[in-house]
Amino acid sequence: MRIVAEIPVDPRCARVHEQGWQSWSPSTGYSLAQAPHRWVAPEHRIGNYRAESFPAGFWGEGLLAVDPGDGAPVTVVAAASPTEAVPSIKATYVDQRVVVYADGPVEVRVEAASVPRAFARWADDVVKALGLGAPRPAPTIWCSWYQYFTEVTESDVDRNLALLDALDLPVDVVQVDDGYQAEIGDWLAPSGRFASVRGVFERITGTGRRAGVWTAPFLVGRRSRVFAEHPEWLVRAGDGSFVSAGRNWNQPLYALDTTHPGAVEHLREVFTAFRSWGISFHKIDFVYAAALPGRRYEDVSPIEAYRRGVELIRSFIGDAYLLGCGAPQLPSIGLVDAMRVSPDISPEYEPGNGDVAQPSQRGAVLNGVSRAFQHGRFWVNDPDCLIARPEVERREEWAGHVSAYGGLRGSSDGLDRLDAWGLDTTRRVLSEPVPERFVES
Repeated sequence: MRIVAEIPVDPRCARVHEQGWQSWSPSTGYSLAQAPHRWVAPEHRIGNYRAESFPAGFWGEGLLAVDPGDGAPVTVVAAASPTEAVPSIKATYVDQRVVVYADGPVEVRVEAASVPRAFARWADDVVKALGLGAPRPAPTIWCSWYQYFTEVTESDVDRNLALLDALDLPVDVVQVDDGYQAEIGDWLAPSGRFASVRGVFERITGTGRRAGVWTAPFLVGRRSRVFAEHPEWLVRAGDGSFVSAGRNWNQPLYALDTTHPGAVEHLREVFTAFRSWGISFHKIDFVYAAALPGRRYEDVSPIEAYRRGVELIRSFIGDAYLLGCGAPQLPSIGLVDAMRVSPDISPEYEPGNGDVAQPSQRGAVLNGVSRAFQHGRFWVNDPDCLIARPEVERREEWAGHVSAYGGLRGSSDGLDRLDAWGLDTTRRVLSEPVPERFVES
């Protein structure tokens, strides 16, 4: 790494603002005396942080700001070409100065503004340089995940589909999340809880609503048929072993090589089938996997492999709405309509181990506020779904956050589990107009 900036500061009031690698990576500001949020359990690191980085101290992936906190200008250090290369940026405090280092090309900007406004000005310039238009407004959604998780059944979806009409809720899209598929990677094979996944989507569209589906398109689970039949589609390490994409669903996970012709045809088959079923909303999740370093069929950078994979999906789904999740933030600019900007919400305020990259209201709020500048510029921000049933801890606070920072508004309760407050709040949050931007430059 080389030194790219040295900022005189008073350590009593200065703050460093990190922006993490992907949706779930902690992104917030710290005093110089604070220890930044980092992973607690080693098995969570690959799925929540940049695989090739081991951040010590203050560390941003392509974007970091230093605010002296005494009225002096904010210094922003940002990737020079954020959709092509994302340097790691490190900051340390030494002798009344914050010294900033980077391992690749960056620009250093000094802005007489707050950190959110300084980030917004940088984002405006990125949008202008790339020639991006305003993002498409998001539909409102109902999502199966936070009530039923992987145990969702066909009858769960049908019951809530009927309740949407009975309760007159303003929902445009009914999105079936994880649990409909047989395995991670086997997206067109139904789980035993669904007699016909296609039939469910046809019933959704038959009500006049749009159908949405969840996939983790660049993950391949160890138990999947894809893994058993096509190991040549996976990203490899230098020694020939499979690159790990983490562990979840009680199995090892591997990364799909988006440059392999067979893997490309696999993606084409999956997403053209979904398109033929009338699906017009896609939540693509855990997509960090496509950007893991390793050996591929074609010799391209991890970021190029990632962008190529998302571009392929976009080409297969046509004008369907595309929501990224678990996604590298800067490499996704210009690729998606909406972006999850936080870790998953949870019925609990924070996990027992304090890892804010794991599902928690605390982590979701930290990131949602810190990344508010992205909304209306790079994409529509998704702060994650509203959950408002009585057992949700601090549900009033979470509803307030979604109302203030939600570009994409979604409900993810079993609608028959809502009390009067939960139902009224869900109807209100889904009905509110969404600001064009949350932070002005």
